[in-house]
Amino acid sequence: MSEHSLDEIETTTHRCLVNHGAIDRVASHVARAVSVAEGNGNRICGLYYLESYCLQLDSGRINGNAEPVVSVDRPGAVRIDGRLGFAQSAFASGFDTAVLAARENGICGLSVEHTHTCTALGFFTEQFAHEGLLAIGTTNASPRVSPPGGSIPVLGTNPIAMAVPDGNGGIAFQFDFSTSAVALGHITMAAAAGEEIPLGWAVDSNGKPTTDPEEALAGSLVSAGGYKGYGISLLVEVLASALTGSRLSVDVPPLKAPEGPPHDLGQFYVIVDPDCYSGVDFYHHLRALGASITNQPGARLPGAGRTVINPVEVEDDLWERVLELAAN
Repeated sequence: MSEHSLDEIETTTHRCLVNHGAIDRVASHVARAVSVAEGNGNRICGLYYLESYCLQLDSGRINGNAEPVVSVDRPGAVRIDGRLGFAQSAFASGFDTAVLAARENGICGLSVEHTHTCTALGFFTEQFAHEGLLAIGTTNASPRVSPPGGSIPVLGTNPIAMAVPDGNGGIAFQFDFSTSAVALGHITMAAAAGEEIPLGWAVDSNGKPTTDPEEALAGSLVSAGGYKGYGISLLVEVLASALTGSRLSVDVPPLKAPEGPPHDLGQFYVIVDPDCYSGVDFYHHLRALGASITNQPGARLPGAGRTVINPVEVEDDLWERVLELAAN
């Protein structure tokens, strides 16, 4: 293991992406997202994804110089066509428009369409919270989750995220989690390490629970909380796919394969300005809610008071690969 500052991770990631075909603006947005993920301890959405970004830029699976198109056909409805590029740069192109729409209308629906996987949804929702807006985000992914009682994957891990402003430019609390029992990355990392996975994460190709990550990858993940998580996953699928006109999870090709058709995924965000509803009472209620939780020993609000890790420990072989990608 070696230690690397977040600035070093961001600049090196930027160099990797530019070396493999991304323009400077696009590389900057993606490199920032990788750095934030690493600083949050979210290894799955950080450097772990960088090699696949570079290889897919090489093959043309990602459009590294995409120029997103932002449109507002009706007040409070903002759409961004990502043109099969990175989600991070597409989001950035319409962020200010969505913030303005939420403040003018009290609420905004933001559709980010036809992009590469966005990895960590919380990276996006927390940007709205820093602007004093409450945000809920959804996205889908390649088919990895079977419906309860089934064994054939038809849904993605389909994460949902929420970030709540504290009224002072910060975040009162936030969460970002997959609606599957676990994120796919935990399965692939266990398989690479030759480790077992807990029961309840996945089933094999016959629909039987398994602790073998290889059998899980050949089978499917299961929804968190059974039918309850399954319902939330369907909600995410409708918002992120049907409402954005992007791919259904069942039609999404493998996310990390170097070659193949573009991901063509969507994200959908609901953005609310508390000032247009309960106003200052929103924050009074928020503080009371927080106190009712944090006054209990051992209890906490999700994502509250999070400390950024800097420097970050990175596996030697992973960092060596990053340097190779940066040197090409």
